Amino acid sequence: MPSTMPALFLGHGNPMNALAHNDYTEGWRRLGQTIPRPKAIVCVSAHWYRPGTAVTVNESPRTIHDFGGFPPELYRMSYPAPGAPDLARRLQRLLSPLEVQGDDSWGLDHGTWAVLCHLYPEADIPVLQLSIDETQPAQFHYDLGRKLASLREEGILIVGSGNLVHNLHSYAWGKHLAEPYQWAVRFEARARELMLAGDHAPLVAYETLGEDARLSIPTPDHYLPLLYVLATRQGEEQITFPVQGIDGGSISMLAVRVG
Repeated sequence: MPSTMPALFLGHGNPMNALAHNDYTEGWRRLGQTIPRPKAIVCVSAHWYRPGTAVTVNESPRTIHDFGGFPPELYRMSYPAPGAPDLARRLQRLLSPLEVQGDDSWGLDHGTWAVLCHLYPEADIPVLQLSIDETQPAQFHYDLGRKLASLREEGILIVGSGNLVHNLHSYAWGKHLAEPYQWAVRFEARARELMLAGDHAPLVAYETLGEDARLSIPTPDHYLPLLYVLATRQGEEQITFPVQGIDGGSISMLAVRVG
């Protein structure tokens, strides 16, 4: 195992990707096969977006089906990964003096399990989730990600799950071959340039990036997990994009690998 684990931002898209075999899920599967096996996973999911910062402390986190209107087989899916309560307590100390609530009522939402079921289908790696405090600005979340960076040196995989571009209002429901909106293409291209240049400040201040950013990020929940991952970058670590594509015209499925 190398001294430092990679960190991953995964564009998770439609919950049906949990059942699908497509370019996105194949990309996730390859990632699980090519990066070192982690000792544990800390996931920041767009779907645990709440006031305050919390961490799951469950020994056996439940699989949360936090969506509606999908086929019954999706609701039957389970991802019975063990929790990581000891790591959760360490994370609380690591993020001090920020108060991080230990939470045993949450579990693994689909932002976590719908991608991990492809990366690690055996569900045998301990997983915990860190919530996104909806009351805090983007800089707060980036700074929190910097504090998580040291976990990578211990064989712990930091995962952010969301979407760089996430505009459901413009999504072409049921039209799988919809052409991407040009504002989505432009914003993704600009974000890639900034990531490759190691220039994170404009990405943190994304609201200053103009109309393309406003359309791409109408709400911050799916975007902020990216900042946690970018903040873990050390020195001149390589940035790569192992999964790419825009689904339904307005959902970027871009994956970002740090290291």
